[in-house]
Amino acid sequence: MTKADYESDVLIVGGGLAGLPLALALAQGGLTVTVIDAQDPAKTHDAGFDGRVSAIAFASCRMFERLGVTKHLAGQMQPINDIIVSDGRVREGASPLFLHFDHTEIGNEPLGHLIENRHTRIALGKAIAEQPLVTLIAPNAVKSVAYDAAHATATLADGTMVRAKLCFAADGRPSPTREAAGIRTIGWDYGQTGIVTTVEHERPHEGVAQEYFLPNGPFAILPMVGNRASLVWTEKTAAAKAILALNDEDFADEMRARFGDYLGECRPVGPRWSYPLNLQLAREYIRPRLALIADAAHGVHPIAGQGLNLGLRDVAAAAEVVVDAARLGLDIGSLTVLERYQRWRRFDNVALSLMMDGLNRLFSNDLGPVRLARDLGLGLVNQIGPMRRLFMRHAGGVVGDLPRLLKGEAV
Repeated sequence: MTKADYESDVLIVGGGLAGLPLALALAQGGLTVTVIDAQDPAKTHDAGFDGRVSAIAFASCRMFERLGVTKHLAGQMQPINDIIVSDGRVREGASPLFLHFDHTEIGNEPLGHLIENRHTRIALGKAIAEQPLVTLIAPNAVKSVAYDAAHATATLADGTMVRAKLCFAADGRPSPTREAAGIRTIGWDYGQTGIVTTVEHERPHEGVAQEYFLPNGPFAILPMVGNRASLVWTEKTAAAKAILALNDEDFADEMRARFGDYLGECRPVGPRWSYPLNLQLAREYIRPRLALIADAAHGVHPIAGQGLNLGLRDVAAAAEVVVDAARLGLDIGSLTVLERYQRWRRFDNVALSLMMDGLNRLFSNDLGPVRLARDLGLGLVNQIGPMRRLFMRHAGGVVGDLPRLLKGEAV
Protein backbone atom coordinates (compact mmCIF):
# COMPACT_ATOMS: atom_id res chain seq x y z
CA MET A 1 0.00 0.00 0.00
CA THR A 2 1.35 3.41 -0.98
CA LYS A 3 2.19 5.56 2.03
CA ALA A 4 -0.21 8.53 2.42
CA ASP A 5 0.99 12.04 3.15
CA TYR A 6 -1.80 12.49 5.72
CA GLU A 7 -3.49 9.82 7.86
CA SER A 8 -6.59 10.53 9.95
CA ASP A 9 -9.76 8.91 11.22
CA VAL A 10 -12.02 10.95 8.96
CA LEU A 11 -11.58 12.77 5.65
CA ILE A 12 -14.03 15.56 4.75
CA VAL A 13 -14.18 16.77 1.15
CA GLY A 14 -15.43 20.35 1.32
CA GLY A 15 -14.57 22.97 3.91
CA GLY A 16 -17.72 25.06 3.79
CA LEU A 17 -20.64 25.79 6.10
CA ALA A 18 -21.27 22.08 6.73
CA GLY A 19 -17.84 20.50 6.32
CA LEU A 20 -16.13 22.67 8.94
CA PRO A 21 -18.80 22.20 11.66
CA LEU A 22 -18.60 18.45 11.04
CA ALA A 23 -14.82 18.56 11.49
CA LEU A 24 -15.21 20.46 14.78
CA ALA A 25 -17.85 18.03 16.05
CA LEU A 26 -15.82 14.92 15.20
CA ALA A 27 -12.68 16.43 16.73
CA GLN A 28 -14.55 17.25 19.94
CA GLY A 29 -15.45 13.57 20.01
CA GLY A 30 -11.73 12.69 19.93
CA LEU A 31 -11.32 11.81 16.24
CA THR A 32 -8.61 13.14 13.94
CA VAL A 33 -9.96 14.88 10.84
CA THR A 34 -8.49 16.10 7.55
CA VAL A 35 -10.55 18.64 5.59
CA ILE A 36 -9.83 19.30 1.91
CA ASP A 37 -11.30 22.36 0.23
CA ALA A 38 -10.72 23.59 -3.32
CA GLN A 39 -11.42 27.21 -2.38
CA ASP A 40 -8.87 29.61 -0.90
CA PRO A 41 -10.20 30.63 2.56
CA ALA A 42 -9.06 34.20 1.93
CA LYS A 43 -11.40 34.31 -1.07
CA THR A 44 -14.41 32.78 0.70
CA HIS A 45 -14.02 35.28 3.56
CA ASP A 46 -14.16 38.24 1.19
CA ALA A 47 -17.34 40.33 1.07
CA GLY A 48 -17.62 39.86 -2.68
CA PHE A 49 -17.63 36.05 -2.61
CA ASP A 50 -21.13 35.37 -1.27
CA GLY A 51 -23.83 37.95 -0.57
CA ARG A 52 -26.17 35.58 1.22
CA VAL A 53 -27.15 35.49 4.85
CA SER A 54 -28.44 32.37 6.57
CA ALA A 55 -31.10 32.00 9.21
CA ILE A 56 -29.47 29.81 11.84
CA ALA A 57 -32.28 28.11 13.79
CA PHE A 58 -32.03 28.13 17.56
CA ALA A 59 -31.12 24.43 17.72
CA SER A 60 -28.28 25.08 15.25
CA CYS A 61 -27.20 28.06 17.38
CA ARG A 62 -26.89 25.73 20.37
CA MET A 63 -24.59 23.53 18.31
CA PHE A 64 -22.46 26.52 17.25
CA GLU A 65 -22.09 27.48 20.91
CA ARG A 66 -21.02 23.95 21.85
CA LEU A 67 -18.52 23.81 18.96
CA GLY A 68 -16.83 27.07 19.98
CA VAL A 69 -18.03 29.04 16.94
CA THR A 70 -20.35 31.58 18.58
CA LYS A 71 -17.56 33.38 20.44
CA HIS A 72 -16.08 34.35 17.06
CA LEU A 73 -19.39 35.85 15.87
CA ALA A 74 -19.64 38.69 18.38
CA GLY A 75 -21.53 41.59 16.82
CA GLN A 76 -22.48 39.59 13.71
CA MET A 77 -25.60 37.72 14.93
CA GLN A 78 -28.96 39.39 14.42
CA PRO A 79 -31.70 37.76 16.55
CA ILE A 80 -34.93 36.82 14.75
CA ASN A 81 -37.66 37.83 17.18
CA ASP A 82 -40.68 37.56 14.89
CA ILE A 83 -41.55 36.19 11.45
CA ILE A 84 -44.50 37.53 9.46
CA VAL A 85 -45.80 35.49 6.52
CA SER A 86 -48.13 37.24 4.09
CA ASP A 87 -49.46 37.05 0.53
CA GLY A 88 -49.90 39.85 -1.99
CA ARG A 89 -49.22 41.39 -5.35
CA VAL A 90 -46.60 43.85 -6.56
CA ARG A 91 -47.72 47.46 -5.92
CA GLU A 92 -50.99 46.28 -4.32
CA GLY A 93 -49.69 45.47 -0.86
CA ALA A 94 -50.20 42.46 1.37
CA SER A 95 -53.41 40.61 2.16
CA PRO A 96 -55.00 41.52 5.53
CA LEU A 97 -54.73 37.81 6.47
CA PHE A 98 -51.26 36.81 7.61
CA LEU A 99 -49.32 34.45 9.88
CA HIS A 100 -47.27 35.85 12.77
CA PHE A 101 -44.63 33.86 14.65
CA ASP A 102 -43.57 35.47 17.96
CA HIS A 103 -40.56 33.92 19.71
CA THR A 104 -41.96 34.68 23.18
CA GLU A 105 -44.66 32.04 22.62
CA ILE A 106 -42.15 29.19 22.84
CA GLY A 107 -39.50 30.48 25.24
CA ASN A 108 -36.84 33.09 25.78
CA GLU A 109 -34.60 32.14 22.86
CA PRO A 110 -34.98 34.01 19.56
CA LEU A 111 -36.37 31.96 16.69
CA GLY A 112 -32.83 31.98 15.34
CA HIS A 113 -30.14 34.39 14.19
CA LEU A 114 -29.38 35.93 10.80
CA ILE A 115 -25.66 35.79 10.02
CA GLU A 116 -23.85 36.74 6.84
CA ASN A 117 -22.36 33.59 5.34
CA ARG A 118 -18.91 35.14 5.10
CA HIS A 119 -18.88 35.92 8.83
CA THR A 120 -19.91 32.33 9.59
CA ARG A 121 -17.03 31.10 7.42
CA ILE A 122 -14.59 33.41 9.21
CA ALA A 123 -15.80 32.21 12.62
CA LEU A 124 -15.58 28.56 11.59
CA GLY A 125 -12.05 29.13 10.32
CA LYS A 126 -11.02 30.60 13.67
CA ALA A 127 -12.59 27.69 15.56
CA ILE A 128 -10.80 25.20 13.28
CA ALA A 129 -7.48 26.93 13.94
CA GLU A 130 -8.02 26.31 17.67
CA GLN A 131 -8.69 22.57 17.18
CA PRO A 132 -5.44 20.53 17.08
CA LEU A 133 -7.17 17.36 15.83
CA VAL A 134 -8.24 19.03 12.56
CA THR A 135 -5.96 19.56 9.57
CA LEU A 136 -7.30 21.90 6.88
CA ILE A 137 -5.73 21.64 3.42
CA ALA A 138 -6.84 24.54 1.23
CA PRO A 139 -6.81 25.55 -1.52
CA ASN A 140 -6.39 22.11 -3.03
CA ALA A 141 -8.86 20.08 -5.06
CA VAL A 142 -9.62 16.39 -4.68
CA LYS A 143 -8.77 14.64 -7.93
CA SER A 144 -10.13 11.22 -6.94
CA VAL A 145 -11.12 9.09 -3.96
CA ALA A 146 -10.44 5.35 -3.90
CA TYR A 147 -12.17 3.01 -1.46
CA ASP A 148 -10.93 -0.34 -0.19
CA ALA A 149 -11.86 -2.70 2.64
CA ALA A 150 -10.34 -0.48 5.34
CA HIS A 151 -9.78 3.03 3.97
CA ALA A 152 -10.84 5.88 1.73
CA THR A 153 -7.80 7.44 0.04
CA ALA A 154 -8.00 10.82 -1.67
CA THR A 155 -5.51 11.96 -4.27
CA LEU A 156 -5.31 15.74 -4.51
CA ALA A 157 -4.57 17.92 -7.51
CA ASP A 158 -0.95 18.39 -6.44
CA GLY A 159 -0.43 14.65 -5.89
CA THR A 160 -0.86 14.71 -2.10
CA MET A 161 -2.52 11.57 -0.72
CA VAL A 162 -4.86 11.60 2.27
CA ARG A 163 -6.04 8.34 3.86
CA ALA A 164 -8.85 7.86 6.39
CA LYS A 165 -11.29 5.24 7.64
CA LEU A 166 -14.27 7.26 6.42
CA CYS A 167 -14.88 9.99 3.84
CA PHE A 168 -17.66 12.57 4.09
CA ALA A 169 -18.75 14.39 0.95
CA ALA A 170 -19.55 17.99 1.88
CA ASP A 171 -18.71 19.42 -1.54
CA GLY A 172 -22.04 21.00 -2.46
CA ARG A 173 -24.83 20.27 -4.91
CA PRO A 174 -22.59 19.29 -7.85
CA SER A 175 -20.58 17.03 -5.45
CA PRO A 176 -17.90 15.42 -7.62
CA THR A 177 -17.36 12.97 -4.74
CA ARG A 178 -20.98 11.81 -4.91
CA GLU A 179 -20.93 11.61 -8.70
CA ALA A 180 -17.69 9.59 -8.75
CA ALA A 181 -19.24 7.12 -6.30
CA GLY A 182 -22.15 6.56 -8.69
CA ILE A 183 -24.84 7.87 -6.34
CA ARG A 184 -27.69 9.22 -8.43
CA THR A 185 -29.99 12.13 -7.66
CA ILE A 186 -33.57 13.06 -8.44
CA GLY A 187 -34.98 16.58 -8.70
CA TRP A 188 -36.23 19.34 -10.92
CA ASP A 189 -35.66 22.95 -11.84
CA TYR A 190 -38.14 25.57 -10.62
CA GLY A 191 -37.66 27.98 -13.49
CA GLN A 192 -36.94 30.56 -10.80
CA THR A 193 -33.88 32.58 -9.85
CA GLY A 194 -33.07 33.99 -6.43
CA ILE A 195 -31.79 37.57 -6.45
CA VAL A 196 -29.83 38.49 -3.33
CA THR A 197 -28.82 41.98 -2.26
CA THR A 198 -28.55 44.10 0.89
CA VAL A 199 -30.84 47.03 1.69
CA GLU A 200 -30.26 49.91 4.06
CA HIS A 201 -33.42 51.35 5.64
CA GLU A 202 -34.43 54.30 7.77
CA ARG A 203 -36.29 52.66 10.67
CA PRO A 204 -35.11 49.79 12.89
CA HIS A 205 -36.43 46.36 11.90
CA GLU A 206 -36.74 45.15 15.53
CA GLY A 207 -35.58 41.69 14.48
CA VAL A 208 -38.69 41.01 12.38
CA ALA A 209 -38.30 38.83 9.29
CA GLN A 210 -40.86 39.05 6.48
CA GLU A 211 -41.77 36.27 4.05
CA TYR A 212 -43.90 38.01 1.44
CA PHE A 213 -45.36 35.71 -1.20
CA LEU A 214 -45.77 37.25 -4.65
CA PRO A 215 -47.05 35.57 -7.85
CA ASN A 216 -43.54 35.00 -9.25
CA GLY A 217 -42.11 33.70 -5.98
CA PRO A 218 -41.39 34.68 -2.37
CA PHE A 219 -39.79 38.00 -1.45
CA ALA A 220 -37.99 37.56 1.88
CA ILE A 221 -36.81 40.52 3.95
CA LEU A 222 -34.32 39.23 6.50
CA PRO A 223 -33.07 41.51 9.30
CA MET A 224 -29.34 42.05 9.53
CA VAL A 225 -27.17 43.76 12.12
CA GLY A 226 -27.91 47.51 12.09
CA ASN A 227 -30.56 49.15 9.92
CA ARG A 228 -29.99 46.65 7.13
CA ALA A 229 -31.87 43.77 5.60
CA SER A 230 -30.97 41.01 3.19
CA LEU A 231 -33.37 40.44 0.32
CA VAL A 232 -33.92 36.98 -1.09
CA TRP A 233 -36.04 37.97 -4.08
CA THR A 234 -37.41 35.09 -6.15
CA GLU A 235 -38.55 35.68 -9.73
CA LYS A 236 -39.22 33.62 -12.82
CA THR A 237 -35.84 33.23 -14.48
CA ALA A 238 -36.59 35.45 -17.51
CA ALA A 239 -37.90 38.23 -15.26
CA ALA A 240 -34.92 37.88 -12.94
CA LYS A 241 -32.50 38.35 -15.82
CA ALA A 242 -34.31 41.55 -16.85
CA ILE A 243 -34.32 42.87 -13.28
CA LEU A 244 -30.63 42.12 -12.79
CA ALA A 245 -29.86 44.00 -16.01
CA LEU A 246 -31.52 47.23 -14.76
CA ASN A 247 -29.46 50.24 -13.81
CA ASP A 248 -29.19 51.07 -10.10
CA GLU A 249 -32.08 53.55 -10.05
CA ASP A 250 -34.55 51.28 -11.87
CA PHE A 251 -33.48 48.28 -9.82
CA ALA A 252 -34.14 50.28 -6.64
CA ASP A 253 -37.62 51.25 -7.93
CA GLU A 254 -38.51 47.60 -8.59
CA MET A 255 -37.22 46.65 -5.16
CA ARG A 256 -39.26 49.39 -3.41
CA ALA A 257 -42.43 48.32 -5.24
CA ARG A 258 -42.14 45.02 -3.36
CA PHE A 259 -40.42 46.15 -0.16
CA GLY A 260 -42.94 48.86 0.73
CA ASP A 261 -42.32 51.72 3.15
CA TYR A 262 -42.84 50.09 6.55
CA LEU A 263 -39.14 50.65 7.34
CA GLY A 264 -39.08 54.17 5.90
CA GLU A 265 -36.71 55.18 3.14
CA CYS A 266 -34.71 52.27 1.82
CA ARG A 267 -32.09 51.69 -0.84
CA PRO A 268 -30.14 48.69 -2.12
CA VAL A 269 -26.42 48.78 -1.36
CA GLY A 270 -23.54 46.67 -2.55
CA PRO A 271 -23.50 43.99 -5.24
CA ARG A 272 -26.37 41.88 -6.56
CA TRP A 273 -26.05 38.10 -6.70
CA SER A 274 -28.27 35.55 -8.38
CA TYR A 275 -28.72 31.82 -7.89
CA PRO A 276 -30.78 29.34 -9.96
CA LEU A 277 -33.31 27.48 -7.82
CA ASN A 278 -33.93 23.76 -8.02
CA LEU A 279 -34.61 20.68 -5.94
CA GLN A 280 -32.06 17.88 -5.77
CA LEU A 281 -32.20 14.79 -3.57
CA ALA A 282 -29.61 11.99 -3.47
CA ARG A 283 -31.13 8.53 -3.79
CA GLU A 284 -28.68 7.21 -1.19
CA TYR A 285 -26.58 8.91 1.48
CA ILE A 286 -24.01 6.20 2.02
CA ARG A 287 -21.65 3.72 0.45
CA PRO A 288 -18.92 1.72 2.22
CA ARG A 289 -16.45 4.31 3.63
CA LEU A 290 -18.52 7.23 2.21
CA ALA A 291 -21.38 9.40 3.54
CA LEU A 292 -23.05 12.49 2.07
CA ILE A 293 -24.04 15.52 4.12
CA ALA A 294 -25.78 18.84 3.49
CA ASP A 295 -26.03 20.04 -0.13
CA ALA A 296 -24.24 16.96 -1.42
CA ALA A 297 -27.23 14.98 -0.12
CA HIS A 298 -30.08 17.46 -0.59
CA GLY A 299 -30.50 20.87 -2.21
CA VAL A 300 -33.80 22.59 -1.45
CA HIS A 301 -35.78 25.73 -2.28
CA PRO A 302 -34.86 28.62 0.06
CA ILE A 303 -38.52 29.45 0.72
CA ALA A 304 -38.38 28.70 4.45
CA GLY A 305 -34.68 29.39 5.02
CA GLN A 306 -34.08 25.80 6.07
CA GLY A 307 -31.35 24.70 3.64
CA LEU A 308 -28.34 25.26 5.89
CA ASN A 309 -30.21 24.08 8.97
CA LEU A 310 -30.99 20.76 7.31
CA GLY A 311 -27.27 20.43 6.59
CA LEU A 312 -26.37 21.25 10.18
CA ARG A 313 -28.82 18.60 11.39
CA ASP A 314 -26.96 16.14 9.14
CA VAL A 315 -23.72 17.28 10.78
CA ALA A 316 -25.03 16.73 14.31
CA ALA A 317 -26.44 13.29 13.49
CA ALA A 318 -23.39 12.14 11.52
CA ALA A 319 -20.98 13.23 14.24
CA GLU A 320 -22.99 11.45 16.93
CA VAL A 321 -23.22 8.21 14.93
CA VAL A 322 -19.51 8.15 14.11
CA VAL A 323 -18.27 9.18 17.55
CA ASP A 324 -20.55 6.64 19.27
CA ALA A 325 -19.23 3.91 16.95
CA ALA A 326 -15.62 4.89 17.60
CA ARG A 327 -16.18 4.76 21.37
CA LEU A 328 -17.56 1.24 21.00
CA GLY A 329 -14.55 0.18 18.94
CA LEU A 330 -16.59 -0.31 15.76
CA ASP A 331 -15.40 0.30 12.21
CA ILE A 332 -16.64 3.87 11.61
CA GLY A 333 -16.64 3.46 7.82
CA SER A 334 -18.73 0.29 7.71
CA LEU A 335 -22.21 0.25 6.22
CA THR A 336 -23.53 -1.11 9.52
CA VAL A 337 -22.50 2.12 11.25
CA LEU A 338 -23.42 4.47 8.41
CA GLU A 339 -26.90 2.97 7.99
CA ARG A 340 -27.87 4.54 11.33
CA TYR A 341 -26.99 7.98 9.97
CA GLN A 342 -28.93 7.40 6.75
CA ARG A 343 -32.04 6.21 8.59
CA TRP A 344 -31.84 9.13 10.97
CA ARG A 345 -31.60 11.87 8.37
CA ARG A 346 -33.07 10.79 5.04
CA PHE A 347 -36.77 10.82 5.96
CA ASP A 348 -36.56 14.23 7.65
CA ASN A 349 -34.68 15.74 4.72
CA VAL A 350 -37.05 14.35 2.08
CA ALA A 351 -40.17 15.32 4.03
CA LEU A 352 -39.04 18.90 4.60
CA SER A 353 -37.76 19.25 1.03
CA LEU A 354 -41.10 18.19 -0.41
CA MET A 355 -42.96 20.45 2.03
CA MET A 356 -40.94 23.44 0.83
CA ASP A 357 -41.53 22.37 -2.76
CA GLY A 358 -45.27 22.28 -2.09
CA LEU A 359 -45.28 25.70 -0.43
CA ASN A 360 -43.44 27.22 -3.37
CA ARG A 361 -45.93 25.74 -5.83
CA LEU A 362 -48.90 26.81 -3.71
CA PHE A 363 -47.82 30.42 -3.35
CA SER A 364 -46.00 31.08 -6.65
CA ASN A 365 -49.12 31.65 -8.74
CA ASP A 366 -51.91 34.19 -9.09
CA LEU A 367 -55.00 32.00 -9.43
CA GLY A 368 -57.96 33.63 -7.66
CA PRO A 369 -59.42 30.58 -5.88
CA VAL A 370 -55.94 29.42 -4.81
CA ARG A 371 -55.07 32.90 -3.49
CA LEU A 372 -58.27 32.96 -1.45
CA ALA A 373 -57.66 29.48 -0.02
CA ARG A 374 -54.06 30.17 0.98
CA ASP A 375 -54.92 33.56 2.54
CA LEU A 376 -57.67 31.93 4.57
CA GLY A 377 -55.19 29.20 5.52
CA LEU A 378 -52.63 31.71 6.78
CA GLY A 379 -55.29 33.53 8.80
CA LEU A 380 -56.63 30.27 10.25
CA VAL A 381 -53.22 28.97 11.35
CA ASN A 382 -52.54 32.38 12.90
CA GLN A 383 -55.57 31.87 15.15
CA ILE A 384 -54.65 28.33 16.27
CA GLY A 385 -51.98 28.70 18.94
CA PRO A 386 -50.86 25.05 19.28
CA MET A 387 -50.43 24.69 15.50
CA ARG A 388 -48.58 27.99 15.27
CA ARG A 389 -46.22 27.00 18.07
CA LEU A 390 -45.62 23.58 16.49
CA PHE A 391 -44.55 25.28 13.24
CA MET A 392 -42.16 27.49 15.20
CA ARG A 393 -40.60 24.49 16.91
CA HIS A 394 -40.21 22.75 13.55
CA ALA A 395 -38.50 25.84 12.12
CA GLY A 396 -36.28 26.01 15.20
CA GLY A 397 -35.14 22.43 14.66
CA VAL A 398 -36.32 21.03 18.01
CA VAL A 399 -38.96 18.54 16.84
CA GLY A 400 -38.17 14.85 16.46
CA ASP A 401 -35.23 12.69 17.52
CA LEU A 402 -32.58 15.33 18.15
CA PRO A 403 -28.83 14.66 18.16
CA ARG A 404 -27.04 15.74 21.31
CA LEU A 405 -25.37 18.73 19.69
CA LEU A 406 -28.73 20.25 18.77
CA LYS A 407 -29.70 20.07 22.44
CA GLY A 408 -26.56 21.99 23.33
CA GLU A 409 -24.87 18.87 24.71
CA ALA A 410 -21.45 17.43 23.89
CA VAL A 411 -21.38 15.01 20.98
